[in-house]
Amino acid sequence: MKNKPLSDLKIKTAKIKEKDYQLGDQHGLYLLVKTTGNKLWQMRYTSPTTKRRNIASFGKYPEISLSEARMARDKNIKLITDGIDPLEYKKEYKQKVIRNNNGMCINLIDEWLEKESLITKAITHKSKSRIFNKDVKPFLKNKHINEVTIDDIVNIIENKLTTAPEIASRLFTHLDNLFRYAVLKKYCDRNILADIRKKDIVKPRISKHMAKITDLGILKQLINEIYNYNGNHNIKNALKLVLHIPLRAENLCNLKWNQINFEKKILTIPRENMKLSNINLDDFVMPLTDEVIKILKEHKDMQLFSIKPKEYVFLGFNNRQAINKESPNRALFRLGFNDEKKGTKIRLHGFRGTFRSLIDTLDTKNRFSFEVKERALDHHDKNLVARSYNHKANYQEQMIKLMEFWSEFICSLKKD
Repeated sequence: MKNKPLSDLKIKTAKIKEKDYQLGDQHGLYLLVKTTGNKLWQMRYTSPTTKRRNIASFGKYPEISLSEARMARDKNIKLITDGIDPLEYKKEYKQKVIRNNNGMCINLIDEWLEKESLITKAITHKSKSRIFNKDVKPFLKNKHINEVTIDDIVNIIENKLTTAPEIASRLFTHLDNLFRYAVLKKYCDRNILADIRKKDIVKPRISKHMAKITDLGILKQLINEIYNYNGNHNIKNALKLVLHIPLRAENLCNLKWNQINFEKKILTIPRENMKLSNINLDDFVMPLTDEVIKILKEHKDMQLFSIKPKEYVFLGFNNRQAINKESPNRALFRLGFNDEKKGTKIRLHGFRGTFRSLIDTLDTKNRFSFEVKERALDHHDKNLVARSYNHKANYQEQMIKLMEFWSEFICSLKKD
């Protein structure tokens, strides 16, 4: 015997009982009246794929009216007739909605960058995020990753080539990785960058050594220009420090006070913050000379006037974050150290080359071994087998003498 169709009056007057019970409608639809007073629309059906009995839910009454529940039931009946399980269809539809939303470039980039932050160094991730926020999001913010074309990629790369060729090359690689992630997450069907050769957009750059100063006359001029610099004291002291300690630009500009031990006269940078972040290697430890201690203490005294203690040694213009590594480079440009033909061009990374070249030139008595000179730059053996044997070698005593020798040499070129 067929159930009589339900009516709104019957539903409204349905009373709560000691146990849950059902008010049947037709074609599998019924209202489940709970002991809590909730009234839920459900439909019992046989799955066309598994041949098992399933229950589909349509929501609560009265949020879902009787007529809306019947419409939902009829849609399910149509799916079943077409051989589709309504629950599987609903699940796939939800996944599709999620993929469509997450696949919007503005959301995808954020998701990918968050994943990348777990496997890249903080400094590298900061740079990568800045590139995407500045050079990619404005071009793709209203597009789904499936809608991005090769022309879009070419436009983004070529736009960056005019201002920063090196970053444009990195950007191509980053975008390739972004698409690979999107394919993995099923936000798009294929990686369109697989159809493009990088060198067809970004011309291969001729490998060129970083400019450095090795002429003693020019170096003397550089030292005195830095010590007498009248600009921002953060820039001045960062440049003074790198004269004495050949740190990489990222490590210099992101130097923190908690990495400096004035009593032990050492600087310790965690291994994960170094270019070679191999977990088998110890943290980078650099001895501090008297001149370096003097530079740092004088700089710290200037920061003591602020209300809050500072995390970073060299601060940017907002007085909170670390100094941008391009700021000292711009200062060197303004000071006139920009003519490569005359041997006067230098940037932050070039101080490492100056140190390494002149140490070999000045060490006429062979007081310092090759290994010690290399460890001062945090260079390690490229041969993995050799590195596995000597990576724990302690060169601190030798490095103290090396850095004192270098610091005294720098000071000897400084005018009183």
